[in-house]
Amino acid sequence: MDLRFDRRRHRARLATIAAVTVLLATGCSSQGGKKAQDAADDISAGKANTPRMKIAMITHAAPGDTFWDTVRKGAKAAAAKDNVDLVYSSNPNGGDQANLIRNAINQKVDGIAVTLAKPAAMKGAIAKAEKAGIPVVGFNSGLEDWKSQGLLEYFGQDENLAGQAFGKRLNQLGAKHNICVIQEQGHVALEARCAGVKKTFKGKTETLYVNGTDMPSVKSTISAKLKQDSSIDYVVTLGAPFALTAVQSAKEAGGKAKVATFDLNKDLIAAVKSGDVQLAVDQQPYLQGYLSVDSLWLYKNNGNFSGGGEKPVLTGPAFVTKDNVEKIAKFAAKGTR
Repeated sequence: MDLRFDRRRHRARLATIAAVTVLLATGCSSQGGKKAQDAADDISAGKANTPRMKIAMITHAAPGDTFWDTVRKGAKAAAAKDNVDLVYSSNPNGGDQANLIRNAINQKVDGIAVTLAKPAAMKGAIAKAEKAGIPVVGFNSGLEDWKSQGLLEYFGQDENLAGQAFGKRLNQLGAKHNICVIQEQGHVALEARCAGVKKTFKGKTETLYVNGTDMPSVKSTISAKLKQDSSIDYVVTLGAPFALTAVQSAKEAGGKAKVATFDLNKDLIAAVKSGDVQLAVDQQPYLQGYLSVDSLWLYKNNGNFSGGGEKPVLTGPAFVTKDNVEKIAKFAAKGTR
C-alpha cells in the first residue's frame, strides 16, 4: 500500500468531517438564534414595555345600553396592549359626568377620554383637566365642540352627515313618512342624526321623544304613535336595543311600519338577517374605544396625535343590510362590530 496516498486520503477525510461539523454547528446556531428571536418577538408583540399609565374613560352611557359594552371592549383591548390602567365610569347626566372628570383629575390620571353628549355641562371640568396638564380626547359625541373645548383629538362619526346618508337610503327604499325616535332629549349627537335624516328625506319626518331608560315605556309610546297614524311606514331608531323594541311595537300596532336604525349589536344582526330590521348604520364603537385609549398612549410616549388637532378621525357611517350582513356577523358575534 502507498502510505503517502493513505495519509492524503485520511487528511481529506478529516477535512470533510470538520467542514460538516462547522456547517452543522452554524445551522444549529442560526436555528437556535432564530427560535430565540421568535420567542422574544412573541413576548413583546402587541404589548408595550412603556411605564404604566392611568387613563380615565368617562361616558354618558345610560344603564343597560349594550352599545357601551362594545366601546369598553375596544378600550380594554388597547389598554392591555399599551400597559394602561383603564378606569371607566359613566353617567347620562351632564353635571354628574362633569363631576366624574373632576374625580379623575384628583386621581392624577395621565389622560382622559370623554364623550360630549352635553358639551355645555362638560366645559368647565374639561378646562380644569387641561389646566392640570392632563391631555383630553373626545369620542362618540361632541363633533361640533371638541375643538372649541381644546380637546387633543376626536374619534367618531359625523352624525349629521350619517343622518343625511340615512335619509337618502330611506328614499331608495320608497319610504314616505318616518318617525325618528330620540331616547334622550338634548343629546347633541342624537338630535344631529334626526336633523340629518330630515334634511335629505323627501317624505315627512317627525321626531318622537321617549325615555330611553324605561324600555316598556319606549315600546308603548312607539306603539301608540303607530296606531294613531297609519301613514307612518318607517320607524327610525338611534340605537340597537330601541330598534329591537320598535320591531315589537310595529307588530303590536299591526300596521305596515318597518324599522331601520343606527348602531349595531349581535342581536340586531339577527334582526337584519330575518328582515325585521331593514338596515343599520354602524359607527364602529369598538374602534372608538380602542382609538381613544391608544391615542393617549401614543401622545404620552411618542408625541403623536391624529388629525393635527384640526380634523376628527371618522369611524363611520357604514351601512349594514341583508346584502352584507353575513360579512359583519362573525365580528358582531365577537363584540368588535
